[in-house]
Amino acid sequence: MFFEPRIPGNTGNAIRLAAVTGARLHLVEPLGFDMDEPKLRRAGLDYHDLAAVEVHADLDAALATLPGERVFAFTTSATTSFTDVVYRPGDVLLFGPEPTGLPEDVLAHPRLTDRLKIPMQPGRRSLNLTNAASIAVYEAWRQAGFPGGS
Repeated sequence: MFFEPRIPGNTGNAIRLAAVTGARLHLVEPLGFDMDEPKLRRAGLDYHDLAAVEVHADLDAALATLPGERVFAFTTSATTSFTDVVYRPGDVLLFGPEPTGLPEDVLAHPRLTDRLKIPMQPGRRSLNLTNAASIAVYEAWRQAGFPGGS
């Protein structure tokens, strides 16, 4: 789940990630681009029709479509590593917008199960949004045994 993404190329790459892993991509408005943006289309290549993508008016509307699922917020301020979680099918991996990350009100949302971090070298601000999502999605998919993968 991308909360208020702003860069069309990153979201296009996330659409491609969803298509190749079988994940569902949830986008929380407002988006910083139009879904017909050429940069979004180019980054997603010909995977748009192969990806499950849903756009939601706000975070509560998005989470209402996933009522029983655990929600993990990715933030550099977390103390728990993303590799310390035993992921389950249906888990929600929540990422914030570029370049600010998730705001405090989202990090304090009552539906959050935990805050997770992806370890980095000291003094580095953050990973690219879709690179971070790719790392996390592949770890969750790996733990599940890559169902549907070949």
